[in-house]
Amino acid sequence: MLLTRGAGSRSSLLRAALGLGPRPGPGPGTGRAASGAPGQGWLQPAGYDTGVKVYNSLTRRKDPLIVSNVDAVSWYSCGPTVYDHAHLGHACSYVRFDIIRRILSRVFGCNIIMVMGVTDVDDKIIKRANEMNVSPASLANLYEEDFKQDMAALKVLPPTVYLRVTDNIPQIIAFIEGVIARGHAYCTAKGNVYFDLQSRGDKYGRLVGVAPGPVGEPAVDSDKRHPSDFALWKAVKPQEPAWASPWGNGRPGWHIECSTICRAAASQPGPVVLQVLRGQSCTGWCRLGPDSCSVRFCGTRGFSGTGHVAGEQKCHRPRCVTLDSVTLLFILVFGSHLDIHSGGIDLAFPHHENEIAQCEAFHQCRQWGNYFLHAGHLHVKGKEKMSKSLKNYITIKDFLRAASPDVFRLFCLRSGYRSAVDYGDGALLEAQRLLHAVAAFAEDARAYMRGQLAGGPVQEDALWESLGRTKGAVQEALADDFNTPGAVDAVMGLVHHGNRQLKAASEEPGGPRSPAVFGAIVSYVEQFFETVGVSLVDRQCAAGAGGPAVLHSVVEELVRFRLKVRQFALATGEASGEAQRQQLLERRPLLEACDALRRDLAAHGVSIKEQHVHVGATGPEDRRPQTRELRTREAQSALSPDKSFILKFPVVAV
Repeated sequence: MLLTRGAGSRSSLLRAALGLGPRPGPGPGTGRAASGAPGQGWLQPAGYDTGVKVYNSLTRRKDPLIVSNVDAVSWYSCGPTVYDHAHLGHACSYVRFDIIRRILSRVFGCNIIMVMGVTDVDDKIIKRANEMNVSPASLANLYEEDFKQDMAALKVLPPTVYLRVTDNIPQIIAFIEGVIARGHAYCTAKGNVYFDLQSRGDKYGRLVGVAPGPVGEPAVDSDKRHPSDFALWKAVKPQEPAWASPWGNGRPGWHIECSTICRAAASQPGPVVLQVLRGQSCTGWCRLGPDSCSVRFCGTRGFSGTGHVAGEQKCHRPRCVTLDSVTLLFILVFGSHLDIHSGGIDLAFPHHENEIAQCEAFHQCRQWGNYFLHAGHLHVKGKEKMSKSLKNYITIKDFLRAASPDVFRLFCLRSGYRSAVDYGDGALLEAQRLLHAVAAFAEDARAYMRGQLAGGPVQEDALWESLGRTKGAVQEALADDFNTPGAVDAVMGLVHHGNRQLKAASEEPGGPRSPAVFGAIVSYVEQFFETVGVSLVDRQCAAGAGGPAVLHSVVEELVRFRLKVRQFALATGEASGEAQRQQLLERRPLLEACDALRRDLAAHGVSIKEQHVHVGATGPEDRRPQTRELRTREAQSALSPDKSFILKFPVVAV
C-alpha cells in the first residue's frame, strides 16, 4: 500500500525528488523507502555523451546525459488531456521543455525524435462531454486542435509525431496482455485489469522513494487485490465509450496509455530505423523495402510479419495488429529503453512511477527510462499552483491577447526549468524590458556600423574579450542542467558592456571606428535568442496586435500627423509679400518630407487621397460648403489584400 500523505507532505516529497528541498521520511507503519540510496541501482547508459549534465529525477542528482544514438535521441513527452483550453501553467511546462529541446538540438548536436501522447479518452473528457451534450470524441478533437494552435502561438516546436490514445487501443490491449502474461497484472470478475504493485517488491518508488507498505487506505467498492494497485483496463460503464477486449468491453486506464505509446518490443531496434530514416533499404532485418514491409505486433511474441522478418515466423494470433509506419518507426527507434521522459512535477508520482513499473514489468528490464526531467509549477499569489481545479488560471489565448510569446518565453528562460516560478505583472514587465533593451542595443549597434550613429573609438580589445568570455559562460551554463538564467545573465552582461562602449563613443565622436566587433556581438546575441526561440524583431507584437483594426489606427495617426506638419508649413500667419515667400521657402523641406511619406506609404498599399483646403490669414479653410471640419474617411477593406488601403485627408493649398 502507498504511503498516505496530505497535500503539503506530497508537495514536499515531490520537491525532494527533484532536488529542490529536504527529503521527508516515511511515517511509521505506512510505507517504506525504496531500497538503496538515491541513484543506487541506476544504470549509466552506454552511447554518446552529449556533454550536458542533467538533473535526473531517478537519481536525484546531476548525471551526464548519455544517449544511445545522437542521430535518434528518443524523447517521450506527456501531452494534454484534451477537455478544455490550455492555461499558462501548461504553457510554462511546454515552453521550458521546448527550450531544452532546442538547446540539445542546436547547441549540442542531438537529433531529437519526440513523441507526445494525447489523452483523448478520460474521465474528465467524458464528464465534460456529457455536460455539453456532445460526444467525447468530438470534444477531444476540438480541444486537441485548440491545444496545437496554442502551442504554435507560443512558438513551441511540434513533436515529431502526436499519438492519440484512441488510435492505439489494439496496441494497449496487447501491452496489457503482455503484463498479465509476465505475472504483474490480473483481471477481475468485473472486467477490470489491475497492475499488481506487490509483484514489484521494493522496485517501486524509484522516483519518489516510496514503496508499497503493509498498511494503506481501505478499498471502497473496489475489486482490487490491494488498495495500491492501479487500473490498466476499466470495465465499461453506462454512457461511456468502450472497446472490445479479452476482458470485456471497456477503456484504458490512465498510466497504461503513455507506457504503450512509447513502448518498444522490437527484436531489432534503433539502427534499422535510422537506415529507413535516411531512405536506405532495411535489408538484413527485412528483406523487403520499407514501403513493402507489413510488420505486425503480437502482445506476447513481439514483432512478426509475413514471413520476412529475420529469425521470426509468421504469427496468426487474432489480436496481432498491423502497425502503421509512424507507430512502427517509434517502436523501433525507442527500443526497450527510452533516453528522455519529461513532464510536469505533478506527474512524477504516481503517473511516471507507474509507467516505470509497467514498462519494466513488460520489457523485463532493470531500467526502462534513463532520464526523467520534471518542470516546476507556475504559481500565482506566491503559493498556489495555477490549475483548473483551483480556478486561478489564465488561458493561453487570453494571455496572448495582451502579451507576446517572446516575452513569455524570456520570462520562462529567467528561471530554472525545475523551479517553481511566480506569475505576476512585475516579472512579465521585467522580461519585456530586457527584450526591449536587447533589441534597442542591436538597432544602435547596427546604426553605429552603418555610420548613422555618431561615435568615435571604442575599447575594441575589451569587447572582443567580453564576447569570448560570454560564449564560454553561455556554453558552460547550458551544459549545467540547461541553466538558462545563467546563460541569459551572461548575454545581458555582454549587451550592457556593448551599450556602455556605444555611449562612450557617442560622447567623443571622431577617430577610428570598430564596426566589426559590434557586428560579431550583435550576430552572437541574436543567434543565442534565436536558438532558444525568442525573436527580437517581433518583440512588441502581441497575438492579434497586427490585426486590420490596429493597423488602420496606426496609419490614421501617421497621416494625421503628416497633415498637421503640412498645415504648419503652409500657414504664414500675418506675414505677407516677401516675408511670406521667405517663410514658405524655409519650410519647403517639411512639404517635401510630407510628399515623400505619401509616396512611401503608397508603395505599401496605403493611398492618401487629398482634398484641397484654402489657407487664409488665420489658418486652413475648407472650401466645401457642407462642413468646415477636417474629416477622415473610413479605410476601405483592409482585410482584403487585393484592395487598396485608402485614407482621405484634406490637403492644404494656398
